[in-house]
Amino acid sequence: MKTPISSWLLCTALVFSTGSMYGQILLDNPSFEGEPKDATTPIGWLECERGTTPDILPGFWGVYLQPYDGDTYVGLITRSDGSWEAIGQRLNKNLKKGECYQISLQLAYSPAYAGYNEPVKFRLWGGSERCEKAQLLGETDPIKNTDWKLYSFEFKPDKNIRYLIFEVYYDTDKKYTHSGNILLDNISPIRTCPRA
Repeated sequence: MKTPISSWLLCTALVFSTGSMYGQILLDNPSFEGEPKDATTPIGWLECERGTTPDILPGFWGVYLQPYDGDTYVGLITRSDGSWEAIGQRLNKNLKKGECYQISLQLAYSPAYAGYNEPVKFRLWGGSERCEKAQLLGETDPIKNTDWKLYSFEFKPDKNIRYLIFEVYYDTDKKYTHSGNILLDNISPIRTCPRA
């Protein structure tokens, strides 16, 4: 019996799409979709720092930047009392010790965020336990762009990593803690680095 051409095309498409997914780890809800609401953790994410109350934006606290992807994004803040916010996620498989990985996301800063208006740093952490910050995988300078900008990180874990933590932190060049914010959207799949 001959195989219809449409079945052959479908099988070929599945083989190629599966191949393109090889070496990728997808995050759950990477664009922070949800109903816009203050002090609400998006579905699929964990609060990883005491006092973390992320905001699903736009529409609250004077933040109206349009999303880069989908309908919403998340805002995280630092406070002048020395506290800051971080959210994390358990990966569906380990990032292996010594392997090279890449991840990117869109970041922006809002000059009007209910008084949390100073530029602050973004930090990416990895760990093997829930919300564990075992290895700093990437860090930016204070985010000052008010439109979305792509930030990419390449890293090699010192040990196997099962959790990633996305954190905002103070501008350490300043001698005082300060109230600031970062907006996050559209996290890429985690990919293995291309072979040289």
